[in-house]
Amino acid sequence: MRLGLSSLAIIALVGAGSASAQNTTAAVAPIIDVHMHAMADAPWATPVCPNQARFEASDPKNGPEAPFGWSSEECSPKLYPAPKGEYMKAVLAEMERLNVRGVVFGDVEAVKTWQAAAPARVIPGTAFGRVEGGDPAKQLKMLEVAFTKEGFKVMGEIGLQYEGISPSDMRVDQYFALAEKLDIPVAIHMGTGGSGRANIAMPTYRGSMGNPLLLEELLARHPKLRVQVMHAGYPMIDNMLTLLQANSHVYVDIAGLIWSYPRKDVNRYIERLVDAGFGDRVMYGTDQLAWPGLMAYSIGLIQNADYLSPEQKRDILYNNAARFLRLEPAK
Repeated sequence: MRLGLSSLAIIALVGAGSASAQNTTAAVAPIIDVHMHAMADAPWATPVCPNQARFEASDPKNGPEAPFGWSSEECSPKLYPAPKGEYMKAVLAEMERLNVRGVVFGDVEAVKTWQAAAPARVIPGTAFGRVEGGDPAKQLKMLEVAFTKEGFKVMGEIGLQYEGISPSDMRVDQYFALAEKLDIPVAIHMGTGGSGRANIAMPTYRGSMGNPLLLEELLARHPKLRVQVMHAGYPMIDNMLTLLQANSHVYVDIAGLIWSYPRKDVNRYIERLVDAGFGDRVMYGTDQLAWPGLMAYSIGLIQNADYLSPEQKRDILYNNAARFLRLEPAK
């Protein structure tokens, strides 16, 4: 991150503050965040500079290495984690203030806790667990109950890339077959991992498994499946565009990507998606994990993007997700 973030970020936070001052969500256009997590707390989290300008190389001889490779730049504004025990309360307060509905992913009971706290704000999502060592029959039963009896709406976050597994691997096909049968959209992690994810933090992670074109065989087997490519397959823009051209049921979210990579490249990536004609399939998201202020900050990046028209901004912030999730008519 540069020393002193640009005025865009300042405008974003000031704008969010003015929304709060109105003390009513009715005056704030609705937003859908398609990528959140039902965390109880985030004891691992530290203050973070969004959109850091660079990732740092590391050397194993120097002792423990940073798992994401973020540099230690100073910045303003900085995002701070919620106080211990306050994460859910703080995030839900931000959602109310900014008029946001969110797709919240996690295990069934954790998501139910969030939904009980804010039923009008939370769209519940859950997924199967690890493939290696998992119990497919048990996982299938859990998912079927969640989607047919407990009101869950999205199958995600599906983190196959973390295990080095392709989404077209037949070991997981039964889960996608269930989603297609029940007409439930799926949200699959593809792309983003910071720097050093495989060699430092997660030995089974494979960057190559984030290639959006790995979805092709899955989509050929399940042509009615609606797919949310989480993180928009970053940084594989050409392959992402190729998949979008070939499959009209595929959407992307810009969560994680929008705040954890250099702003110039983030904007360039989103602009490529829109300029290629896919502005109606780009959905806003945060990948909210620890920092309540992340929501206002990242909304501001879209609201202040000079390469987007007002209509395109509303599509990304609300309309596209409403269509993908089959919610109420676009506003």
